[in-house]
Amino acid sequence: MHRHLPVFVLCGAASFGIAGRASAQHATAFDVEDGARVFASICANCHGPDGNLIAGIDLGRGQFRRAYTDNELAGVIANGIPNTAMPASPNLSEEQVERVVVYLRANAAPRPSTARTGDAVRGKALFEGKGECTDCHRVADNGSRTGPDLSHIGRLRRAVELEQSLLAPDDEVQASNRSYRVVMADGTEVTGRLLNHDTYSVQMLDWDEKLRSFAKADLREYGFDETPMPSYRKKLNAQQIADVVSYLVSLQGPQPR
Repeated sequence: MHRHLPVFVLCGAASFGIAGRASAQHATAFDVEDGARVFASICANCHGPDGNLIAGIDLGRGQFRRAYTDNELAGVIANGIPNTAMPASPNLSEEQVERVVVYLRANAAPRPSTARTGDAVRGKALFEGKGECTDCHRVADNGSRTGPDLSHIGRLRRAVELEQSLLAPDDEVQASNRSYRVVMADGTEVTGRLLNHDTYSVQMLDWDEKLRSFAKADLREYGFDETPMPSYRKKLNAQQIADVVSYLVSLQGPQPR
């Protein structure tokens, strides 16, 4: 059972105890990962996956309304801020709150970025035009289904992750998005997006958007293939990358009720 957290006073009269446990200086990879999970499930509902949906606050870069110690930040997460839209989180354990703080501190460390402000309108034009992204991806009712549907990608991925996917797509490919290749008995090759596979069969969507099913016993070869996603490092300049990222972040899909 989770312990209820002590009432916290921002002036520092109350002690939260984070310094003696999972402080940012002594955090483990698990602390950061678990803090990221809690942030995504609770905090991102208001702050967004990149932590920058609220004006004047950018949690992904360590920007708050004012400077907070770890203890003060933990108190804000646990107890909220009176008379504001920041709610308390009574269902979080003290350890979970501490790990969110650790995640926020680690996440604020310098990281590669275009450091440019993007324009979503220009990004949409690039996405559908020069970038040729709709050749593989779909947004709402526009585009192909061979690649992942991006209609709500802004709720799932942070801006820095989207930027990395455009610049170095091979670095991280989610399992559900990996390309698959089969070679039939007559030597015909078929590649596409893997939908399902088990001990005996493979189901995939080929690059012509056709559903294909194969019995593994009838195949000469089968397995994961290199991602068809190209790098845009040379095709788009830094400002254009920032514009496309801004557009992707704006894709929130239907809002849950």
